[in-house]
Amino acid sequence: MTFMGKAIAPAAFAAALLTLAPAEAEAEQGRASWYAFTTITASGERANPSAMTAAHRTLPFGTRVRVDNLDNGRSVVVRINDRGPFIRGRIIDVTRAAAGQLGFVNAGTARVRISVIGRGPARGVAAAPDKPRATRDNDATFTSGDA
Repeated sequence: MTFMGKAIAPAAFAAALLTLAPAEAEAEQGRASWYAFTTITASGERANPSAMTAAHRTLPFGTRVRVDNLDNGRSVVVRINDRGPFIRGRIIDVTRAAAGQLGFVNAGTARVRISVIGRGPARGVAAAPDKPRATRDNDATFTSGDA
């Protein structure tokens, strides 16, 4: 796997994503949407439409976020366990249960403000290995199938 022109181990890339969050992500305004999948999330958990969880592009898994519906004043607290949304203008995807409490299941989207209220351990995410995997830069036996 390459990132910014450099070969890196996939586990190292995943560990970096889990630990970094931009400062500007502490409070955001935009649109929220909802989903009701039961597939495996990016954090490794099975998605549960009845849980109070959400997808965000950059916040670390396990981060607790308050979501305020700017149109009706309703709020919920969700835990980030997935990546997304991948549609321009949307800042968070919440589960159907969270959308129900926020009052936008029928509308499909809502104007929201999200605020980070805590960082917790991510569930279902394997710990990064103690020793980095081989890359093209540090191991002569690296093969293209290793990435």
